[in-house]
Amino acid sequence: MKSLTGLALIAVSLTLAGCGKGESNSTAAAEPVAAVPAPAGTNWSTTFSATPEGQFVMGNPNAKVKLVEYGSYTCSHCRDFAAEASEEIKQMVDTGKLSYEYRPFVRDPIDIATALLARCGGKDVFFPLSEQFFANQNAMFEKAQSLGEARYQQLMSAPPQQRFGQLASAVGLVDFAKQRGIAEDQAKQCLADTASAEKLAKNVQEASNQYKIDGTPTFILNGVKVENAAAWSALKPKLKEAGI
Repeated sequence: MKSLTGLALIAVSLTLAGCGKGESNSTAAAEPVAAVPAPAGTNWSTTFSATPEGQFVMGNPNAKVKLVEYGSYTCSHCRDFAAEASEEIKQMVDTGKLSYEYRPFVRDPIDIATALLARCGGKDVFFPLSEQFFANQNAMFEKAQSLGEARYQQLMSAPPQQRFGQLASAVGLVDFAKQRGIAEDQAKQCLADTASAEKLAKNVQEASNQYKIDGTPTFILNGVKVENAAAWSALKPKLKEAGI
């Protein structure tokens, strides 16, 4: 995993995350998957569950087609993907044919702080809050840049249990989360959870080893990495080929 080494790089996606380049290879289409109605009075796109590994899934947990996204909250390509694809993905999820799992692929301290806050309210708010963090990305970058290098380094030198809380407050993430239902004390507790921060970093290393991830967003479709499909225009045909 590469991380940002200075404030000047915080608002710039890493070269390894320069996704969406190249064309996706075509594969033979699978047989269409049958739709599965959601339980009465519900819909799949607002049905959330947790995996044994502690990740969150949107949709039918027994869906035939399973999509996993490894994304970064500080990646502009991930922000653009979320803006372009989220509504269509929800429509596909609502058929009961597709489940969607978002796994934070943290690349820098702000990314870790955002991921800790996104998870803070549990499975039922994780996906809506993640979308809103992406929509707020530019404003957050502006606040981060305004800190200055010296202030950023001061924040990074704080004890581990204080580091992400102070950083999140400085770039407006705590206030942003408060306005969306995460109590300040709850937010601070989540940001002080060094075990969760370490687990996020460990998950990145494990995903890198398993799937050879070299950029974000990266998608895993039914357990297989989808090559050259960082843009919705490239990924959508792959889902159709999978039977959606």
